[in-house]
Amino acid sequence: MIEETFAYGSSVMHRIDPRFRVVFATIFSFVAALSTRFPALIAALILSVLLLCMARLNLLKVIKKLMAAWGFILLLWLVLPLTVKGEPLFSVGPLIFTRPGIILSLQITLKSNIILLAYIAMITTMNLATLGHSLKRLRVPDKIIHLFLLTYRYIFVIEQEYYRLVWAIKTRGFRPGTNRHTYRTYAYIVGMLFVRASERANRVHQAMICRGFKGRFYSLSKFSVMRQDWLWTSFMSLAMIVLVILEWINI
Repeated sequence: MIEETFAYGSSVMHRIDPRFRVVFATIFSFVAALSTRFPALIAALILSVLLLCMARLNLLKVIKKLMAAWGFILLLWLVLPLTVKGEPLFSVGPLIFTRPGIILSLQITLKSNIILLAYIAMITTMNLATLGHSLKRLRVPDKIIHLFLLTYRYIFVIEQEYYRLVWAIKTRGFRPGTNRHTYRTYAYIVGMLFVRASERANRVHQAMICRGFKGRFYSLSKFSVMRQDWLWTSFMSLAMIVLVILEWINI
């Protein structure tokens, strides 16, 4: 099942209304993604770290979450400085590193970490069910929310079906290799996963109808705006304005 490592806690961030967190996580991501000047990006990184501190999350677990993205960023550092045309900065043997390539790599690195840290601080500090109901309150279409919640609920069921199929073929003596039989076997597994997922979807739909489902999920969580929510909103709004100013002025 999908782990919700940071969903439960008693920090300031955990107590902020989920709707406010979803809205500002989205706005902050757009502001960071559209920024190009380093003063704005550095300020945004400081803000992301501050939000992370407000959430009081385990640093080692946060780093573990970021490592997958860092692998992709490392690949960009190996490619962009050598392929983006512009003023040569330095060379290592036949390899020429350009200034625009290094600047672009650094911008992507900062933006990626800014957005990831902000989402870890603001979004992963709520469980996915609460996130779905928050999107509902923000007028996101019901079908998208239903798809999101059901995917979250049943994706691990499909994973279990996959491991069950793999276990079944291994007990029959299957050993993977680079041959036609292996490729055909894995194609059968993928096909059976689609078949079983379709059958499970029909059974779930029939069970939901039998239980009176009428196109709406209910939440036991009550969303209420408190004084701390407005204070946090004022802080984030001011921070967004500062980031925009830093992006537009020359420093």
